[in-house]
Amino acid sequence: MRLLLTGFEAFGGDRVNPTEAVVAALHGQVVAGAQVIGAVLPVDAARAPGAVRALLDEHQPDAVLLTGVARGRAQLALERVAVNVQDAALPDNAGRRLSGEPVVPGAPDAYLSTLPLPDVLAAWRAHGLPGYVSNTAGLYLCNAAMFAARHHLGERVPCGFLHVPANEWMALDARPGEVLAYLPQAEIERGVRVALAAVAAGVRAPA
Repeated sequence: MRLLLTGFEAFGGDRVNPTEAVVAALHGQVVAGAQVIGAVLPVDAARAPGAVRALLDEHQPDAVLLTGVARGRAQLALERVAVNVQDAALPDNAGRRLSGEPVVPGAPDAYLSTLPLPDVLAAWRAHGLPGYVSNTAGLYLCNAAMFAARHHLGERVPCGFLHVPANEWMALDARPGEVLAYLPQAEIERGVRVALAAVAAGVRAPA
């Protein structure tokens, strides 16, 4: 079994992205009997959706867990839905500002996650990891990556998105006067690992 795990490069003035470090730590490892294939996506509105599709075609994974950082969130968050809109005040790393463009022209308005969300939540709780299901992935590159992946895969491969909080390094670099919620990098990695194990178990479970 192959599990595709993606993260993003740093953006928005931050020196690090916790998901890039998680991908580096878990790439090539075996989690719950499944091989983890890790890849880092560019924070580039013109390139990220195509990069996702290329990874899916190259690796033909049995399940996909896309990850990104959500500055200001205090817990791990599974995204329920991705929408077909890109719109954000923050420019991407190529300097582009998104303003209402579709992720995939002519595609449906939204896609729901096909990951076993209740199973992941239960696994987190069993391992002492707080987390929840979020009903908005934002309108930046995280949402775009999830939408592009779901559109490309259809219903044939479980796929969804996990937002992680800032890590300690981002908190140490917080802007003057900003009190930034964070989760230690080791706990972020543990949360992603537990989520991958729950996803692998869901793929193996009989329909």
